[in-house]
Amino acid sequence: MFGLTLSDYADLADIISATSIVSGLIFGIYQIKNMQEQQRDTVAITLSQTFYDNELSLALALLQEVPDGISLAEFRKLGPKYSQAAVTICTSFETMGLMVHKRVAPLDLVLDLAGGIVTTMRRKLSTWLEEIRVEQNQPSFAEWFDWLGQVAEREKTRQAPAYIAYRDWQP
Repeated sequence: MFGLTLSDYADLADIISATSIVSGLIFGIYQIKNMQEQQRDTVAITLSQTFYDNELSLALALLQEVPDGISLAEFRKLGPKYSQAAVTICTSFETMGLMVHKRVAPLDLVLDLAGGIVTTMRRKLSTWLEEIRVEQNQPSFAEWFDWLGQVAEREKTRQAPAYIAYRDWQP
């Protein structure tokens, strides 16, 4: 039929097979990239919902007024609601820190969402945190909050705040 030999059909089959494999690889790569974008969007939405928590908002507002490096003894003099606020801050950002470290949540996304807050809260709670760890003999208490705060502090020197960096941005 059409004057093709068996060898020609074999060559044609090889070409079709190779084209199918390459097409499948290209489609697979596209699907993986699409899935990664969807995962990033899902993580962003999930993390941003953290800030809609009324308890976190109240804790942030309360602790905003305490001095940087407040000690455990000074903290206790302020009353139990301050200790509760500190624990709320630590546990809220503990998850974010772990998710960044495990590469589930991209660092740039988390820092854009909470970098300034984490830096400020870590600075305020650093002494309290060290003393709680010693008192409770629990060196891993709020370890990922502390780690994320260190990373945020280091990274903040590399980029201007959004209101400065993007002041000329147009939609």
